[in-house]
Amino acid sequence: MTDSEIPGTGNGGLASESAFRGRRILHIDMDAFFAAVEEKRHPGLRGKPVVIGGAGDPSRRGVVSTANYEARKFGVHSGMPLKTACKLCPRAVYLPVDYPAYAAVSRRFKKVLLSLTGAVEDVGIDEAFLDITDMPEDDEIIAARIKEGVYKATGLTCSIGIAPNKLLAKIASDMQKPGGLTIITERDIRDRLWPMPVRKLYGIGPKTEEQLHALEIETIGQLAATQLEILVRRFGSSHGHYLYDAARGIDETPLVIHREPKSISRETTFQRDEKNWQVIAGTIAQLSRQVISDMAAKGYTARTVTLKIRFDDFHTVTRACSLEKATASDEIIRKTAFSCLRRVELKRRVRLLGVRASNLEHVESRMPGKVRT
Repeated sequence: MTDSEIPGTGNGGLASESAFRGRRILHIDMDAFFAAVEEKRHPGLRGKPVVIGGAGDPSRRGVVSTANYEARKFGVHSGMPLKTACKLCPRAVYLPVDYPAYAAVSRRFKKVLLSLTGAVEDVGIDEAFLDITDMPEDDEIIAARIKEGVYKATGLTCSIGIAPNKLLAKIASDMQKPGGLTIITERDIRDRLWPMPVRKLYGIGPKTEEQLHALEIETIGQLAATQLEILVRRFGSSHGHYLYDAARGIDETPLVIHREPKSISRETTFQRDEKNWQVIAGTIAQLSRQVISDMAAKGYTARTVTLKIRFDDFHTVTRACSLEKATASDEIIRKTAFSCLRRVELKRRVRLLGVRASNLEHVESRMPGKVRT
């Protein structure tokens, strides 16, 4: 069966137009954002492959946060170990992550978006969704205004996708990078979406991709041709239904204009696997202070503290302790993290430590709670 012979609703396997509800959703994605910020403030980097991640030292542990397009030509991509990136592109300029600088630029470009509409969903430091359904201008005019405004505010370029829903808009914004504009309608799904590899669908990672390939499903069109019963049997009800709908371009997810964080966390990877208890304890105390600082900056207290430990064999354990009342007390958060530590046997060297505060509440009272393990 070919991608164009998909059984379904009498429309070649496509959902009816009513499934798209007439929405116009815009997704904006800044182009190689971290690297672009670095090139803007250090013009001598332009034209050179630039890789940003960790401490900026490819001989040490760390992963690539982003790479500019010159580095991507060598196969470097985000999430890759810095050591691997260095093997692929040893002549690249390696820089540490400067999050405060990137966050400052992010605020400037998002201010441009909010000047156009309040219907903005902030989904990351370098991307956002806008609902432009009720804006009278054509898609191209709106996109041009955003591109011009973002460039004036930051000196950087962005790519934009516009579609009837968030799923298709996000796919569209990635189709003509850098600096592109891609508009997808429900009529474009067969010719533009279905020939793509299944990995292009949001929510399909390496493991799901591998399972789909085992079913001889490599393109989105082939996924759309697969019976729902087969997908549910292989992936479960929830994920199976998602794959079935997503392959047809169906996504009714609303924009979340204000998103409350579920947790605030910090973690660190040791350059050498660590066995010294004092170093481990000192690191936990430092991570706790950083979490407290982040909570204070965002105006939250927490009722649960979780300690994450990854050992040298990559076995990872988590231990959580809850409080009777939410707190922002440095002392209590730190002591709670150590309460978690006492429930872990440190028989192996430690590779990674993390501290997470969850069950967050807006700051109303800072009365300390009592640890309940």
